[in-house]
Amino acid sequence: MKQVRAKKNLGQHFLNDLQAAEAIVDGLKPEGAYDQVLEIGPGMGVLTQFLVKKTEYTPYLIEIDRESVAYLRTHYLEFTGPRLIEGDFLTYPLENIFGDKPFAIVGNFPYFISTQIFFRILEYKDQCIEVVGMLQKEVAVRLAAKPGNKDYGILSVLLQAYYDIEYMFSLGPEVFTPPPKVNSGVIRLRRNFDKKLDCDPKKFKNLVKLAFNQRRKTLRNALKSMQLPEHPLLNKRAEQLSVEDFVTLVQLTINN
Repeated sequence: MKQVRAKKNLGQHFLNDLQAAEAIVDGLKPEGAYDQVLEIGPGMGVLTQFLVKKTEYTPYLIEIDRESVAYLRTHYLEFTGPRLIEGDFLTYPLENIFGDKPFAIVGNFPYFISTQIFFRILEYKDQCIEVVGMLQKEVAVRLAAKPGNKDYGILSVLLQAYYDIEYMFSLGPEVFTPPPKVNSGVIRLRRNFDKKLDCDPKKFKNLVKLAFNQRRKTLRNALKSMQLPEHPLLNKRAEQLSVEDFVTLVQLTINN
């Protein structure tokens, strides 16, 4: 079967650097924490070819592009059954694959939906133990950013409330077909179950979003509608606060 045609509406940019592909797959470190891995958007299987060589876990694939699904079924016979799902990761119920068991995620994520992918991962934060993914470098840097950094934002806080995040390496446009107009970055998320929110997760998420929606203002002004009692944290801006600081502000709403 001929190679798959990259489709602009799906944000497809096929990685052709085998060394980088292997490094992404090798970034997964199960260490007994999980034995199932889901690859998002395998395309023509540049990561898949390394996933299938692993013995410490069972790989599954989810792909929305029918042409890619047909290609994968032809070239990777082990995925002719239910381990290759034709569907949309953003809406497919992952419990249909994994039940309540832990799993990891890997992939070269379509850049235009990469933030949506991570919000979806948060829905499975107690099962999704590890993520190794490639995305637009700017977004990857943002997710790994620490408090006090201008790149630090809503998704940085929400993910770091549950995961340890490491920026692994960068790639230029030349290693993709077709080449994207941006550089790419690979990050690794590892679930840290020692991180426990001492507040309601929904209230935490809502407060973080409200704080960053007016990130240039002090929190006293950005969170004015919440009528919080006086606290030194309100003199700061959202990008200056740690996860623990945001938890403190949520607790203020409870005690108010």
